[in-house]
Amino acid sequence: MERPRFEAGLAAAEHLARQGLDTGAPVRAADGALCVPADEHVLALLEFVPGRPLDGADPVDQQWWGDRLGAAHRGLAGFRHPGLPAWHPLRPDAPYLSVAGWLRPAIAGAVTALTKLQVTDRLTVGPLHGDPRPEAFRLDPATGRIGLVSWGRARFGPLMYDVASAVRHAGGPARAQELLSAYEDSGPVPVAEIEGSLDTLLRFRWAMEADACARHLAAAAPDAPVDRWRTALDQARIALLDD
Repeated sequence: MERPRFEAGLAAAEHLARQGLDTGAPVRAADGALCVPADEHVLALLEFVPGRPLDGADPVDQQWWGDRLGAAHRGLAGFRHPGLPAWHPLRPDAPYLSVAGWLRPAIAGAVTALTKLQVTDRLTVGPLHGDPRPEAFRLDPATGRIGLVSWGRARFGPLMYDVASAVRHAGGPARAQELLSAYEDSGPVPVAEIEGSLDTLLRFRWAMEADACARHLAAAAPDAPVDRWRTALDQARIALLDD
């Protein structure tokens, strides 16, 4: 991972930690740096956040899930960092999309749908966690506190991208009602925007996943194990072509 983006995620976690949220915030080095170089990589020391991952299928855990995601979005309002990746990275003309015949038109369709939505509706934007799956949240039974860790995919864009990511991990809108209800109560995105944009952002979220799988498959060596990426790409195909 590039150092500026890595530092952006660390800075976002630190920003929220100063507001009292448990985020696995970085422990700064003696010179104040968020991370330090280590050969070709960078390392950071993070605060430990105790607890178990949330269960995405449990209605009560879904309420915590939506509530904490909403709190994070509110806490990050106004936060900026030059390392946050620009929105968005999908390029329908990318050569690696040739790994599957259906992929390029599916990506192009998702990008077009999002572009049309942004023309007709003003989406709420801000810093994103990037992948708020249930495993990124930690429930400490001893204190009842909920932490949100794993900030390595932080970026800037429509807050509904994070919401759609969570809904995708919950199994789709029909299985994410408690999550969505809790986010509506705690998050900064208006209910009308959630209802009007969720399907489009969920489709775009699947397109992002398909794009990542295609990049890995195209770059893999001939003898590399790629079953994981092929399985994930097939899941994305089903979601995108059944849309």
